[in-house]
Amino acid sequence: MMDVLRALAEPTRLRLVWALSTREHSVSDLAELVSAHVAAVSQHLAKLREAGLVTSRRDGTRIFYRAATPHLADLLDQLVVVGGHVSGELDLPRPAAAPATAAAAAVRTAAAARSRPAGSRARTAEP
Repeated sequence: MMDVLRALAEPTRLRLVWALSTREHSVSDLAELVSAHVAAVSQHLAKLREAGLVTSRRDGTRIFYRAATPHLADLLDQLVVVGGHVSGELDLPRPAAAPATAAAAAVRTAAAARSRPAGSRARTAEP
């Protein structure tokens, strides 16, 4: 997960992901959209691909990129809401505490397992 957040922390990469969240683009189209050189955009796209955020396909000499998951648009929407709330640009009420989804619980469990030293066990609550 940290790779995803690091990849999105760079403004150009965030703009690239935003463009790719709605449709596929070629590298040259993306370079024009973000006002950057094709070589720089290619390097940013490589980082995004390493983080698992985008995928690519080749058509002749052109390479096209798209979001790796349709959930990327949801993530970006939430970033806008949270960013706007933190910066004070959006005056939104805080949502009521929602129960954790099974996916979020699985991610937390996997992260906890990775952070434990080898050979240790997860703690369980005493009765």
